Amino acid sequence: MDVVLEQFEKAAKNASPIGGTIKFLLDDNAVFIDGSGEENVVSGEDKEADCTISTTLENLMKLRSGELNPMMAVMGGKVKISGDMGLAMKLQSLLS
Repeated sequence: MDVVLEQFEKAAKNASPIGGTIKFLLDDNAVFIDGSGEENVVSGEDKEADCTISTTLENLMKLRSGELNPMMAVMGGKVKISGDMGLAMKLQSLLS
């Protein structure tokens, strides 16, 4: 899980602030991205977010590699999104 946090931190530093907070729930672990300030800040905190995305670590890796289409993953129930869908749409910059 540490590797995933590091990857999100690296991507978040290179991306423009997302304008809100996003929480990934990956299996039983949380990755919290606070992009409401001057930069995106990534932590392992499990707290309330504007948008929450739930999936497995395996599905996240498939999304990042392009093996799994994001729209199909959501429609097929492999990824669940609650809250601000506009923030979810900004995620491509953090997943690449």
